[in-house]
Amino acid sequence: MSRYRLSPTPAQEAALAEHCGHARFVWNLAVEQHSHWKPGRKSAPGFAGQCRQLTEARAEFDWLRNGSIIVRQQALKDFAQAMANFFGKTHKRPTFRKRGQGEGFRIVAVEPGDVRRLSRHVGEVKVPKAGWVRFRWSRAVPQGVKSYRITRDRAGRWHVAFAAVPAPIRAPGTGEVVGVDRGVAVGVALSTGGMESAPGLREGEETRLLRLLRALARAKRGSNRRGVVKAAIARLKAREADRRKDWVEKTGTGLARRFDVIGVEDLKIANMTRSARGTVEAPGGNVRRKAGLNRGVMAAGWGRLVARLEQKAPGRVVKVNPRFTSQTCNACGHRAPENRESQAVFRCRACGHQVNADVNAARNIRDIAAGHAVNARGGDRGTGPVNREPQLVLLSG
Repeated sequence: MSRYRLSPTPAQEAALAEHCGHARFVWNLAVEQHSHWKPGRKSAPGFAGQCRQLTEARAEFDWLRNGSIIVRQQALKDFAQAMANFFGKTHKRPTFRKRGQGEGFRIVAVEPGDVRRLSRHVGEVKVPKAGWVRFRWSRAVPQGVKSYRITRDRAGRWHVAFAAVPAPIRAPGTGEVVGVDRGVAVGVALSTGGMESAPGLREGEETRLLRLLRALARAKRGSNRRGVVKAAIARLKAREADRRKDWVEKTGTGLARRFDVIGVEDLKIANMTRSARGTVEAPGGNVRRKAGLNRGVMAAGWGRLVARLEQKAPGRVVKVNPRFTSQTCNACGHRAPENRESQAVFRCRACGHQVNADVNAARNIRDIAAGHAVNARGGDRGTGPVNREPQLVLLSG
């Protein structure tokens, strides 16, 4: 999805908000219908049945009839896809949507003339019941757009995302392999020795966020002051999220352009970030500490980075078992927990090799990924020692 910042007028913003409300209303009705289903009962209506019910409701209620039928039908179609994903065990069960959270709607059957460019940095898109809404033309809009989605985040910003499959980045053809170790203190450590982390809030912004959180705790629920404070917090959080996404995109693009094979750890992030609270009968321990670690993992963008790498460099990302990669010396192969003296220091007890612990792990990941890449191309499958400086010749095409 290619996302762009919308600039609606006040009247257009009201129309967009109405579309969001209708889409949320229809979605929540579908969730409620399916929540009443139990084994032995008649199954809940599917997409076709819900569309017939929507037609009957539009005939009865004026406020539904005056809105866009495309927005409501696509909300039902999105719900049907969400249920299919749930039964396919790839996503969680769809839940009720709240006002101000995850606001958005989808438009399909977009005509070629529904998206046009006005100037170098300004374009506009045709939205039902809202007319032509301008957006910032920050990059080229994909050709042949068939649908788009308009969303509103908690900071009150509107965006339009055009559905398109991005073209993959071509491999450089140099045969180079890189290992990527993801961490909390250091977001990404490369086998080449490079290290960087996703940017967050600046010092002044963190101080302001702390003050806003204290003000939020003092504000009375339902008051105007509380709403103003929540909006200010949302703007800071959105700024932090934008910086993180930008860093992921640039880091992923750089790796895809520089290396033919990219080795990453096969981490189960959902399991790693599971809450440690436990149950009433068996409460968990170190809950506050675990919660802080979970926030660090999420802020580092582990999952998003690998997902974007697989999209930018399809077939060139190798996931390896992370077991013992942080305890094994890349120079001699000696493995011991004592080798890793701290978060940043790795000193081999056998050969004395000393290096940054994250870089050492990244080099182990690189070697394993290089072996997988050779085997995948029918290379030597022997059990001899690992070549510490692999040289691969990858077939083009």
